[in-house]
Amino acid sequence: MLPGAGADRGAADYALVGAPLDASTSFRPGARFGPRRVRQFGQQFDDYDHRTDQHFTDCSVYDHGDIGPTADVAEYLTFLQGTLSDFDSEGAVPLLVGGEHTVSVAGVRALDPDVFVCLDAHLDLRESYAGDEYSHATVTRHALSVADEAMVLGARTGSETEWDRANEDDVTVVPPEDVADWTPGFDDQQVYLSVDIDAADPGFAPGTGTPEPFGLEPRELHDVVRAVAPHAVGFDVVEVNDRDDGQTATLAAKLLRAFVFAHADQR
Repeated sequence: MLPGAGADRGAADYALVGAPLDASTSFRPGARFGPRRVRQFGQQFDDYDHRTDQHFTDCSVYDHGDIGPTADVAEYLTFLQGTLSDFDSEGAVPLLVGGEHTVSVAGVRALDPDVFVCLDAHLDLRESYAGDEYSHATVTRHALSVADEAMVLGARTGSETEWDRANEDDVTVVPPEDVADWTPGFDDQQVYLSVDIDAADPGFAPGTGTPEPFGLEPRELHDVVRAVAPHAVGFDVVEVNDRDDGQTATLAAKLLRAFVFAHADQR
């Protein structure tokens, strides 16, 4: 269980669900260990957040545990979507911890946001990758089948076809050098926030499947998460693996807590 996530399901304002899918990782596998690592390295943080004057233990977070993957990824996403939809119906904001980025597809389908906001090194706008329509490289394309628009912050790589797709009106790409100056302007739109941990420079988050240099600093990710959280109907952090000494999982756990504190501060 995530430390501090001791709320009962019926009284929860937030529901953490681990999704250890590791089916399409194209370089360094290990995302299946992400939920476990995030819980493990989230143990040492102080309960109190001075920015919002809140205690994490008072934020009514329920830890549902992990939903293990099945051999059929499409079937797994449908089951995961149903679980997240149930929590949304019960009034709890889903907090999804991957696992590969593909699990975000279930979150977006469950919550039907107007805008998909993603911190990511990659555009993830492919139709398929290596013949797999549910590859981790297709997530933003799947999100756009639900959301009206996608915003990818920190993107710095993609295929030529993906960059062409990103030039269309329903996609906004904020390069790493501009993220610090970015501010959200969502009005009454509902947002789903996804954090692919490889948005961070691999010097800060080496434990991920497809590390990409020249990325974001942790403080920039933190600022985006806190700025978007009040507008969000759901959150995920994905692509943490076990290929480091815990730096990446520590960052992911801290970003998850930052989301909860910032979101709860506006409830």
